[in-house]
Amino acid sequence: MKPRQSGFRHLIDSTHYSLKGLRAAFRNETAFRQEVGICVILLPLAWWIGDSPVEWLLLVGSCALVLMVELLNSAVENVVDRIGPEHHELSGRAKDIGSAAVMISLIMAGLTWGLLAWQKFFG
Repeated sequence: MKPRQSGFRHLIDSTHYSLKGLRAAFRNETAFRQEVGICVILLPLAWWIGDSPVEWLLLVGSCALVLMVELLNSAVENVVDRIGPEHHELSGRAKDIGSAAVMISLIMAGLTWGLLAWQKFFG
């Protein structure tokens, strides 16, 4: 077993593992790639729509939240698939709950962007 590292070496290793996870998600998860694509389009618009730092943070944060929840959902799905290919009620439930979390984050992001855009252009 590898000894636990601390300090700067731990930070470097953790960053490496995180980037490895982002690459794996981008390579293997279609939904993640789609959401990254949408965020790439929306993020420049956040500078235009957000009239204050807080509004900008809400817009950017809602995009980041969707990506974070999608990463967690993908992790759950991978673990469930690793356990076995046979259908099990709990496995299906875990995947459905992860999917519901993604849906809620997408709804919140849509509401955030929609309300702030409405306020900017019609308010």
